[in-house]
Amino acid sequence: MRYLLITTILAAMPLGAIAEDAALVLGVERYEQLGRLSRGDDIVSAATGLEDLGFDVTTLANGRADTTREALASFIEQAKDADRIVVVLSGRFVNDGTRTWMLTAEAQVPSLLSLGGEAVSLESVMRVLADAPGRAVLLIGVQPDDDTETEGSYLSAGIGPLNIPQGVTVLRATPGDAAAFLDDELAARDADLAVLIAANPRVRAQGYVPATLPFMPAAVDVEPTDPLGTPVADTDAEDALWEGTIALDTVDAYRTYLRRYSDGQHTEQAETTIAQILSEPNRADRLAEEALGLPREARREIQRDLTALDYNTRGVDGIFGPGSRSAIRNWQQQNGYPQSSYLTREQISRLDGQAERRIAQAAAEAEQERLAQQLLDRAFWDETGARGDEPGFRAYLGRYPDGQFGALARQRLAAIEAEWAAPAEVFDRNAWEDAQGADTVAGYQAYIAAQPDGAFVVQAQARIAQLNAPAIDQAAIDAARAQEQALGLPQIRVQLVELRLREMGLNPGAVDGVFDEDTRNALRAYQDNAELGVTGYLDQATAVQLLADSFGIRIERR
Repeated sequence: MRYLLITTILAAMPLGAIAEDAALVLGVERYEQLGRLSRGDDIVSAATGLEDLGFDVTTLANGRADTTREALASFIEQAKDADRIVVVLSGRFVNDGTRTWMLTAEAQVPSLLSLGGEAVSLESVMRVLADAPGRAVLLIGVQPDDDTETEGSYLSAGIGPLNIPQGVTVLRATPGDAAAFLDDELAARDADLAVLIAANPRVRAQGYVPATLPFMPAAVDVEPTDPLGTPVADTDAEDALWEGTIALDTVDAYRTYLRRYSDGQHTEQAETTIAQILSEPNRADRLAEEALGLPREARREIQRDLTALDYNTRGVDGIFGPGSRSAIRNWQQQNGYPQSSYLTREQISRLDGQAERRIAQAAAEAEQERLAQQLLDRAFWDETGARGDEPGFRAYLGRYPDGQFGALARQRLAAIEAEWAAPAEVFDRNAWEDAQGADTVAGYQAYIAAQPDGAFVVQAQARIAQLNAPAIDQAAIDAARAQEQALGLPQIRVQLVELRLREMGLNPGAVDGVFDEDTRNALRAYQDNAELGVTGYLDQATAVQLLADSFGIRIERR
């Protein structure tokens, strides 16, 4: 059984070079089964203007499947490398939401699986038109309230969404208005088609509709000759075509130029550009992003936004390397954009909005967490330090060393320890003073061994821990401080760092967007655990590892 035979003809015919201008005009008014369509075939009589302009015109009124098939085959032969191509279709149309067909005169009530050869595919027609980018027009005559009956739920009456090829102009009007536009405006010599479309409210345009669109010639093209009869190169026409080719900047546009001017002034450039486009699939996207002229700080902001949304750019340096391109591609995938890894201005705006919203959410969550922690802090204090004894103070400081009552607990604990120190035995005090005088690990260990229950055992253990702590390189601290300043983090991003540290249980203090001593201590603890340089400053290595840890990624250092 034939399935969409007309579609097959249009898709399979080879495209060569015969006619200068070609047109196909199909109009159906007298539908044998679906009812008459008023003025559906008026466009056929309106096609004489195209013939006067030198077009090879194929017309058919009220065509059945067989005659329509013959008309399509004749048109495709004429359209091979045509300079201008016009297709006019008027009648009843059906679509499945992605494809659209025009029904021939004998069509039955259509269903998706029974169209057979009784339909002309608009997608296949536009494929032919795509071979003349910037010089191709599809005029459709259709009733806006098309009442064509369909069978089942897969087909609907009328024109569906059209995937219009680049450089193809699609016009839509009622059958009567389409015939009038074909007879008057479309066949007007040396007229700007864009101006005529804009001046006619009964015609709706889609696809390629530039500000100016000179379409029809002032007269039938005749190759100019010099007084001796030798053909003269039409450089003005070539230059005009080349300008349009550059504006479209597509493989089809450059190939059209090469077919028309195989030995033209720009042949080598056209061939080189085709090779470049084919070797770089996302070239148009790259050129569009480059045209935005994004400064380095704008690129840094994009990297910060991606990082805030948990897309790993592998650094915030204003350079879009593989990490940033991968992050952009992943973001585009999640947001329904083509995964080109290059951004448009609209995408940058959407990305920034999403990041600001995420940051605001994180700040709100951090504030809620802070308030919740304050409640827990106070409740724990009420059960420990608020009782006023040494075990309570130590229990509180063990849980909340940087809590809201930490200073008070340490003050009162110090007073208690001072009271204990007063009645300490002379030997114990002397041993402690000796250890302090030596101020060595061995000296403090000797004190603990001699006085395991001494009044200064805790102090001795603390001093041993300090002496055993790795030495801090001041130069490294200065370098880390400079790197942190260079990052220029706003307050809300510092809050995100504090929130990450809090989630790791490192007690950065209040999540307030300020790198205070509590935050520095938490950073030192994190750097120590992560085997980074312990400086207390958010240098590049710490920032990258902190982000990686939030994803469960471990960065290997050599």
